[in-house]
Amino acid sequence: MRALADGLPVVALESTIITHGMPPPQNLEMARRVEAVVRRSGAVPATIAIMDGKLVVGVEADDLERLARAGGKAAKASRRDVAALLVSGAMAGTTVATTMMAAAWAGIQVFATGGIGGVHRGAETTFDISADLEELRQTQVAVVCAGAKSILDIPKTLETLETSGVPVLGYKTEDFPAFWARQSGQKVDHRVESAEEAARVIALQFELGLGGILVANPIPESHAVDARAMEAWIAEAIQGAEAEGVSRKDLTPFLLKRIVELTGGKSLIANIALVENNAAVAAEIAVAMSKLGARPKATA
Repeated sequence: MRALADGLPVVALESTIITHGMPPPQNLEMARRVEAVVRRSGAVPATIAIMDGKLVVGVEADDLERLARAGGKAAKASRRDVAALLVSGAMAGTTVATTMMAAAWAGIQVFATGGIGGVHRGAETTFDISADLEELRQTQVAVVCAGAKSILDIPKTLETLETSGVPVLGYKTEDFPAFWARQSGQKVDHRVESAEEAARVIALQFELGLGGILVANPIPESHAVDARAMEAWIAEAIQGAEAEGVSRKDLTPFLLKRIVELTGGKSLIANIALVENNAAVAAEIAVAMSKLGARPKATA
C-alpha cells in the first residue's frame, strides 16, 4: 500500500465479517461505512482478503463488491488455510487470525474487528478454540474489538489469553465487553482512558518484543442488547447447531445467522454499530501511534 510507504496511519480490517458475518446487502454497506469511518478519523483503511489466489492488503472497491456478492460461497481463510487457498486461486474472507498475520507482514500495527473468536462453550469436550487466540500470542498487532463474541465461553477465553501473555486493555472500561452487551462480568487487565494512552502501551509492548494486544471497546450504549435476553437467544442457537451437527469453522457463522433471525435483526444492527465504533477507536489509536513515531518494519 502506498499509505504505508508514505508513513500514514493505517487500520487493517478483516473480511470474514463480509463473507460470513452478515447477509447482503448489509455486508457491503457495512464494509463501505467502516472504511469511511476510518478515513473520517484520520487513518487509511486496509481491508484484507484473498482475491483470486492473492493475499490482498487494501481491497479495492470492485473486489469489495465481489466479496459481498459471494458471501458464504467464498472460502473462510484461517492461518492453516492460506497456502492452499493461494495455490488454488480462491477468493476468501480472512479471519481475525489471518488478518493479523497479513497486517503484520505488511507493517500495519492496528486492526479493527467486531469481536474476536475464542474458546467455544463446551470446549472441554470439543476442544473448539479459535486460532485467533494463538495469533494474538505470537503476532505484534493491536486488535480493537468489542470483546469476544457472546456465543463463546468468555471466562475461558480470558483465561487462555492470560496463559498466552496477551494483555487486555479496557477502553474507558474495567469490564470486558461481551460483543452485543457492554459488560460480561469479567475484568480487563488494564484500563486506558484515551487513544493516546492506548497507543503508548501498544508501542512499548511492541518495542519490548512481546506479542499482540487486545483493546476491548464496549458497544455504544444506544445499540447494546439486553444481556439476559441475548443469552436466551444464544442458548437456542447453540441447541439448533447441535441438532444439525454444525461444528468447527462452520459453527460461528451458523450461530451469528441464527441469532439475527431470533432477534428480528436487532443483533445485526448492533453488530454494525459496534464495528463502526471499533473502527473509529482503532483509527484514533493508529493516528496516535503515528505521532509517537511508532513505525514497524514489514515482516514479509
